[in-house]
Amino acid sequence: MIRVLLVDDQPLVRAALEMVIAETADVEVVGEAGTGAEAVRLAAELRPDVVVMDIRMRPQPGGREVPPVMDGIEATRLVTADGGPTRVVVLTTFDEDEHVYAALHAGASGFLVKDMALDDILGAVRVVAAGDALIAPSVTRRLIGAFAGGRPPRPAL
Repeated sequence: MIRVLLVDDQPLVRAALEMVIAETADVEVVGEAGTGAEAVRLAAELRPDVVVMDIRMRPQPGGREVPPVMDGIEATRLVTADGGPTRVVVLTTFDEDEHVYAALHAGASGFLVKDMALDDILGAVRVVAAGDALIAPSVTRRLIGAFAGGRPPRPAL
């Protein structure tokens, strides 16, 4: 069973992912977080196989975290810093190259965009849990184009 921690500041996104995951036999949600700081704490406590991490998270009304808010990049860096078995898949609306490079530099094993099919997102979680890495096809095309064109990666955020 693949144990997953869902991290997104939007409860609706977390609920939708949890509903899809609940229908699978090999993946289970072990926790949810709405902030980067909460994600780091829960990842250390629950030791999931995979963290599905949003990049940009804002404090929710009534929340305890005050600006500056820990984003998904910094949370990814902290979750993967100890070299443990927990792997991170970034799932975001923002697919700019800077975000891709920053996420990978922080230790992410996957970079997905939220407009991907839910089955593809689940497939990516399985790929990353197995120890491999995956980048959304639309992002991969751009990265290959940049590499083939001799353009160096932009500095990480």
